[in-house]
Amino acid sequence: MESLLTDPWFYAAALPAVIVVGLSKGGLGGATALIGVPLMALVVSPVQAAAILLPILIVMDMVSLWAWRGERDPMTLKLMLPGALAGIAIGWLTAAMVTAGAVRLIVGIVSLAFFLRWVLQKLSSADRTRPHHAGKATVWALVSGFTSFVAHAGGPPYQVYALPLKQSPSIYVGTSVVFFAIVNAVKLVPYFALGQFDGTNLTASAVLMPIAPVATLAGAWIVRRMKPEIFYPFMYTMVLVVGSKLVWDGIIEIWG
Repeated sequence: MESLLTDPWFYAAALPAVIVVGLSKGGLGGATALIGVPLMALVVSPVQAAAILLPILIVMDMVSLWAWRGERDPMTLKLMLPGALAGIAIGWLTAAMVTAGAVRLIVGIVSLAFFLRWVLQKLSSADRTRPHHAGKATVWALVSGFTSFVAHAGGPPYQVYALPLKQSPSIYVGTSVVFFAIVNAVKLVPYFALGQFDGTNLTASAVLMPIAPVATLAGAWIVRRMKPEIFYPFMYTMVLVVGSKLVWDGIIEIWG
């Protein structure tokens, strides 16, 4: 434990990771652990990076819930949370059989296809608001819960369903904050059961924890000042960036 906490290279990777994750948790895109885990994985294993980050994510979730209090769409949560919880359960049951690399590759391909579909709709002037659909919500929530558990990649599947609803930026972010706060809290149980937390990781989490609220509030401050015509192109661009990163990571893990 002492060697990790006194290693300057650990902080060189972990501090930027927590800041980026916090900005994302505050509402700036869906990068979250997709960027945080790879950054920390430069100095520790991906599994250890995920275990260190999860308690920090819980703190960020609590700050985000306060920052975006009262900003949510109850129908989105009603339609998506049951599927997400089922997805987490499936991820837990299949944890020994499914590789994170394969999940990252699949989610990345879906994300890139989603971005290209949005671009084509923009070019054809067919970009319209989609209503709620219980079946689609359940499917994408199931995928989001599963990929969040297996590969910390729950953001893109959530966005595939939620972005076309074209909610106001505050409602979109506030709803996603509630959704992932519940998902991350539920994930604590199987993570503990699978032995992903130990004294070293929890101590590292505690050392990095003070940065979490500041970065999260900074992300919320920025998003509250973004107009919808800026917010949504930004969000779709984040889908492109995250999807590309997932495809790359998946290919490296499977064939690298």
